[in-house]
Amino acid sequence: MLDPQSRIVRVPASKRIFDLLISSLGLILTSPLLAALAVLVRSAHGQPVIFRQPRPGFKGKIFTLYKFRSMSNERDGSGTPLPDTQRLTRLGRFLRITSLDELPELFNVLRGEMSLVGPRPLLVEYLPRYSVEQHRRHDVLPGITGWAQVNGRNALTWEEKFALDVWYVDHWSFGLDIKILWMTIGQVLQRRNITPPGQTSMDEFQGSPPVV
Repeated sequence: MLDPQSRIVRVPASKRIFDLLISSLGLILTSPLLAALAVLVRSAHGQPVIFRQPRPGFKGKIFTLYKFRSMSNERDGSGTPLPDTQRLTRLGRFLRITSLDELPELFNVLRGEMSLVGPRPLLVEYLPRYSVEQHRRHDVLPGITGWAQVNGRNALTWEEKFALDVWYVDHWSFGLDIKILWMTIGQVLQRRNITPPGQTSMDEFQGSPPVV
């Protein structure tokens, strides 16, 4: 493990410049696709088109994550939302397996809240459940894709994901980011490990068991 003083404590200028260039270009080139997807999501799921949720970012600072909605607003007789498996629509499933639901996160990258590459931003309620080592995943900007995503994604356990996230923190380089982006293209095209078998999403992280 590297000395704690060698960990990234700020966003490297080369990484930020690259993020700005690619996210700006990406938003320009995909603007017709973004508009078409917005119409489809509005037709299939109603309003709002964009899913917004607070997530912890760099050093745990909370920001609002943007994604296309993949679920309907269906509720039971008491007004409680139906289980995710029942609310996930055909369009929503398509958006997830193609990762098109992630496109609005380019706005988060443009705003400096995320990077193209980094540990995925998870739920705010997970913050107190991390070990000290796991919490180091917040020493870099969260990313649209990351080292854990190209090395198993949702086929991994939470502990395996966090270990890969911390490895990325300790071994970051511009070349590593390029490698991860290239590997991500293959992952998306092959549609591997999008969700755990028989589930629409990972089980909630409850905290890692103590090391004996």
